Amino acid sequence: MARNLRILYEDNHLLGVLKPGGLLTQGDRTGDDTALAMAKRYIKDKYKRPGNVFIGLVHRIDRPVSGVLLFARTSKAASRLAKEFHARRVDKTYLAVVLGHVEDDGGELVSWLERVRNRSRAVTGPSKDAKQAVLTYRVLDRRDGFSLLEVKPATGRHHQIRVQLAGISHPVAGDMKYGAPEPLADKTIALHAARIAVKHPTRDETVTVESAPPADARSGGPWDRFRTTIDSYF
Repeated sequence: MARNLRILYEDNHLLGVLKPGGLLTQGDRTGDDTALAMAKRYIKDKYKRPGNVFIGLVHRIDRPVSGVLLFARTSKAASRLAKEFHARRVDKTYLAVVLGHVEDDGGELVSWLERVRNRSRAVTGPSKDAKQAVLTYRVLDRRDGFSLLEVKPATGRHHQIRVQLAGISHPVAGDMKYGAPEPLADKTIALHAARIAVKHPTRDETVTVESAPPADARSGGPWDRFRTTIDSYF
C-alpha cells in the first residue's frame, strides 16, 4: 500500500483514499509528493502495471485538510465523474472543529466569494470576479470553547468552508489564513472531508466512501476533544 495513503474503496473504475492533512492532492511548485502520485504508485505496484498508470483527478482537497479523496481509474469514469461534480450531483460532507461555541444548532450560509491568488474573500455581492457560495451546517457538539460541525457545501468554491465559517466569527481551528490565532501542532487545520457519495460511473448505484478524522498529532488536539461524538457519528 502506498505510504501514508489509506485505501478506503477500490473497484475497476474508482479508487477512494484517505488523504492526510498536509499532503498535496496534486503537484505544485514545491515538488512535494502528492496523493495523486501515491495513488498511481499503489495501482502500479499492486497490479504490476508496466509503464504509466492512469489515475484521473476529479476533485481536490486543500493541502492542510484531511479526508476522503476519490480518483477515477479509467478515462470513462473520469469523464462521467467530472460531469457529476460539474452538475453538483455529488453529496459531500465535512466535519470541522471551529473556535467558539456556535450559538445556532444549524443553518445555511450564503456568501459571494472572490479569489485573489491563493486566498478567497467574502464580498458584498455579485461581480465579474465573485461567485455565490452556499453551505449548510449542523452543530454536533460543543465543549471547551470549540464546536464540532457537520458541514455540507452546495457549491465548490475555493476555500469556501474556511471563508464562510470565519465569516460568522468561527474560524476553523488552526486555520491562521482565515482568522485562527494559532496553528495546530502538525500545521494542518481541523477540517476533514468525511464522506462523499456519487453515482457509480458504470453501475446504477450510489457509492459512498467515508472516514473519520485521523488522530491528532498531539493528545488533546481539536479532534481528540470530540472523539466520542465523532465515533458515534460514524
